[in-house]
Amino acid sequence: MKAVILAGGKGTRLGNLTREIPKPMLSLLGKPLLEYQVELLREYGITEIWILVNYLKDAIIQYFGNGAAWNVSIQYYEETEPLGTTGGIKAIESQLTDDFLVLYGDVMVNMNLNRLIHFHQTQKADATLVLHPNDHPFDSDLVELNQQKRITAFHPKPHPEDEYFRNLVNAGLYVLSPKILNALPQGIARDFGRDIFPSIVSTYYLAGYNTTEYLKDMGTPDRLKKVEADLFSGRVERKSYKYWQKAIFLDRDGVLNDDTEFIHRAEDLVLYADVPEAIRKINQSDYASIVVTNQSVVARNLCSEEYLRVIHNKMETDLGKFGAWLDDIYYCPHHPDKGYPDENPNYKIDCNCRKPKPGMLFQAAADYHIDLQKSWMIGDNERDIEAGHAANCKIIGLATGKGLKATTLVPDYFFFTLKEAVDFIIDEPYLPLADEIKEQLLASSNHPFIIAIGGNSQSGKTTLANFLKDYFIENNISVLKITLDDWILPLEKRSPSHDVYQNFQTEKIQADLKRLLQGEEVQVSGYARHSLRKPVPVTYRFTGEQIIIIEGVVALAIPILKEQAHLRLFKSITKFELEKRIRRLYAWKGYNEQKIQELWEERSQSEYPIIEQTSGAAHRII
Repeated sequence: MKAVILAGGKGTRLGNLTREIPKPMLSLLGKPLLEYQVELLREYGITEIWILVNYLKDAIIQYFGNGAAWNVSIQYYEETEPLGTTGGIKAIESQLTDDFLVLYGDVMVNMNLNRLIHFHQTQKADATLVLHPNDHPFDSDLVELNQQKRITAFHPKPHPEDEYFRNLVNAGLYVLSPKILNALPQGIARDFGRDIFPSIVSTYYLAGYNTTEYLKDMGTPDRLKKVEADLFSGRVERKSYKYWQKAIFLDRDGVLNDDTEFIHRAEDLVLYADVPEAIRKINQSDYASIVVTNQSVVARNLCSEEYLRVIHNKMETDLGKFGAWLDDIYYCPHHPDKGYPDENPNYKIDCNCRKPKPGMLFQAAADYHIDLQKSWMIGDNERDIEAGHAANCKIIGLATGKGLKATTLVPDYFFFTLKEAVDFIIDEPYLPLADEIKEQLLASSNHPFIIAIGGNSQSGKTTLANFLKDYFIENNISVLKITLDDWILPLEKRSPSHDVYQNFQTEKIQADLKRLLQGEEVQVSGYARHSLRKPVPVTYRFTGEQIIIIEGVVALAIPILKEQAHLRLFKSITKFELEKRIRRLYAWKGYNEQKIQELWEERSQSEYPIIEQTSGAAHRII
């Protein structure tokens, strides 16, 4: 396969930077952009390259010559007058007798070209356009793609205010069949994206290859700086599908938008206030943002699949207003239960995509080369947890939407907003601490190494403990995690005369931990965090794990832990933050404002100061 690189533009938006040097020759970490493209092509065995030149062409020709220094063969075609993105290709059409690649010389690209070419060949397309979402769809020319990956329309800017389009743009890299050359005029300036593809979309088979890989034009000084920063950080390299990628999978209703039950009108989908910021943070990370959502509104005949996509286009439009995008949206339109009035029988099937089945996650993993074990599922109901577990993802439950209030399944982590969940995933706030503890463990002869984590309710103890557990397991260190909440007396057995230690049954905890460390099995009643849940009995047994993590409000007040824990941590937060979190927790539990206020005032006197005092037993306050 041959490649054609369009390198004749003037780069006027870059101002003085391109006054004496052509845009494709601008240096990025000491190497011209064009050289990155040549090296990428060579990496995938594409060694016959045409470079179309015009503005300041000598700088390109003198640098690359015939390409022998890069183990490729380079030929040049000089446009004596600007002919857009198509004129030079038409001029060398006799050299392009097989499928060929087209790259824009001002785009930093790092893709697995083998996957792209295989897609093009499998689709049997006349042209394959590489597509991706961007952070400004409102002023971009957008591409319409159907479920079979065929491009059906182009939507030039400006867009009508009353229409919603998918956030997909032409990324400036194509695989073209020689058939396309017949659609190119001779000697007339035309642009592929603006003129040619829209005019032939109904007569030629144009396929769309949506990717999360790195493609970014460097046509402005700000973009040039961003590309160089991404090169320096390694992001350009990491985003190629020659490496496994990772994703944050998101349920839709109750996670991204207010769950008003069976949304079937675009105007009824309203994003939560923190969602655009959270999605934007995912976009700026190495994670893909992918929605996986059950949408039985189609099976219920409340709307068609076509209109469901309009609803999703509206969601993407709303996110785009804040510079955020979704890399893809997978939906299940089916429902297994039959016999309801007005249902659509074509969708009443027991499918493989409806959560709790993991079909949508598996399909996304195949499409975007995702390592599911390094990915996350965020949802607000049991189906999300089950699907995430079935796909071997880490699971985050949210208090929004259905809020996992009645579930017996427990997610790996629980947060009150999507923004908090995304911050935790991407920032990894406890990673430096985990690294330190690992070094301390490796230098210690203690077995098991016992970590006790105390702190007030809602201070983040459980999140910290779970992070450490996951970190150690990922580092092949065996862990037993014990949650002291499992010893709490149920609400109906608590007395107004009880203090926090009596409610936690600290004497029983002390005795059970002694038995546990002696190798005995310990059974406890468990704790239901919400009144709609039922406690699930828990069995603990130490089977030689290298680390035991014990976390709970009273952890640093238990004598055996004060004596035998090799690392005692106290999770501290400000009183202001504590009050905010307590109020939020009990609102989620269904308490009214008056009852929450009474609870806060009572515990501010009887519990929180007492637990704060146990910080004196800690080796470190976190």
